Amino acid sequence: MKTRSKFFSVSIVIIIVIYIGYNLERNRETTFSPEDEFPIVEQTINNILGWAIEKDFKLFFNTIANDSAFISVTPYNRVKFGFDAVKADSAFWGDTRFKAIGHELNDLHLNFSKDGTVAWFYCNLNDYNTWDGEPANWLNTRWTGVLEKRENKWRVVQQHFSFPK
Repeated sequence: MKTRSKFFSVSIVIIIVIYIGYNLERNRETTFSPEDEFPIVEQTINNILGWAIEKDFKLFFNTIANDSAFISVTPYNRVKFGFDAVKADSAFWGDTRFKAIGHELNDLHLNFSKDGTVAWFYCNLNDYNTWDGEPANWLNTRWTGVLEKRENKWRVVQQHFSFPK
């Protein structure tokens, strides 16, 4: 009888510890501070263009979703569906005739989902670059996008660029 009672007591303690641990983990995951995440997401957004100055493809590929969910829409009616399509286009950006100079994000609006796992943004972009020594800038470009937090890293999963008429 003592063994059964001891087993029962130990079982109850284990159940309580598991319950407390589960709730602590759940509460830790749902704790979200936009003030803490804003600069991290802003840097991720900047990396989408900033990688090109040094042609740091590793930075670029670690900034976008590495799967078929990634979508990129340009003002030239070009749509890239998936990471592989973007990667296949990398020869263009690696060409020595392309030179990124810098970019400006103006009027950045950034919002987060309540649980802090999704962010979406809008800004006005000036992207300065040259092609074969000639200006090839994107000025006054509308840029919107969606980021998702995956394995504790922000990844751009969708972006859309357009020129105002």
